[in-house]
Amino acid sequence: MEINELGEFGLIDHLTSGIERQNEGTLKGVGDDAAILQATEGHRTLVTTDLLLEGIHFDLTYVPLQHLGYKSAQVNFSDIYAMGGMPRQITVSLGISKRFSVEDIDSLYAGILTACREHGVDLVGGDTSASMTGLTISITCIGEARPEEIVERGGAHDTDLVCVSGDLGAAYMGLQLLEREKSVYMQQLREAQNAASKPDELPAFQPDFSGREYLLQRQLRPEARRDIILALREAGIRPTAMMDISDGLSSELLHICKQSACGCRIYEERIPLDYQTAVMAEELNMNVTTAALNGGEDYELLFTVPLTDHDRVVQIPGVKVIGHITKAELGHVLVTRDGGEFELKAQGWQAKL
Repeated sequence: MEINELGEFGLIDHLTSGIERQNEGTLKGVGDDAAILQATEGHRTLVTTDLLLEGIHFDLTYVPLQHLGYKSAQVNFSDIYAMGGMPRQITVSLGISKRFSVEDIDSLYAGILTACREHGVDLVGGDTSASMTGLTISITCIGEARPEEIVERGGAHDTDLVCVSGDLGAAYMGLQLLEREKSVYMQQLREAQNAASKPDELPAFQPDFSGREYLLQRQLRPEARRDIILALREAGIRPTAMMDISDGLSSELLHICKQSACGCRIYEERIPLDYQTAVMAEELNMNVTTAALNGGEDYELLFTVPLTDHDRVVQIPGVKVIGHITKAELGHVLVTRDGGEFELKAQGWQAKL
């Protein structure tokens, strides 16, 4: 079905019918000029927004729309968790070009709503517009936390431990795998178009993803680490500084050091890596540590805790201590497996404006 058959308001009604609220603080969601939210007593409100542009942040050649919707919501939840809070509501605004059907946008919304159900988040509003440049997705997420639970970037201190959740570099390796298979597909497509007497007679293409499923999952369907925030609370640990790893470990750690006016020292041998990440890096003749430091899109949590919390933090499944905070004049150092020392540099993804 073409979107113009429904019109803007018909499309919104179609996408949002049947949505049920999951939070008592959502008094009024979709259907009015604005949502009505009730702040929970004793909590502060956290707000984050994220803009995703086709051709810049995602490639629909290999990104399924349902996965894209799921990821779009998760990356916003991750920002709220990185502040020590819990996401409660989101708004979703879309710029849609004519090549998309109603069914396409249904798939996108199915992914968004799946993520919302998993994290107890209400979709409370948004907007739609025609787009001349492909698909645009803008999501704003509203969360909450008690004042004593909120963690900013600027609280790290000398001797604090540097910790990360999960493993790093897998999302970047997943992207490299997808780009490689896309390149193979485009080459075969050009050859077939040049050779075929009829343009429609093109061979089927089957990408080779065998044994790389984890890498694809990390790139296409990341999971915001709510479990780590809950585990930290249960253990009675309040991080001194925290960020989610969206642009790469190096970039995020340097952000924390800048905001906290400190240095750091991390150890290559302690950076957590998945086996598939290492194998894929070797296959592509890439340095796996470089991928882990600079790849980005892992959406794991990077945080610092006081040295006195060491015994408790290492007991949390999925958390690993990779180094410690130092005085600012000692710089930002990566200690390699052979004992060499290199200055960390922010080489993660940056938008070119």
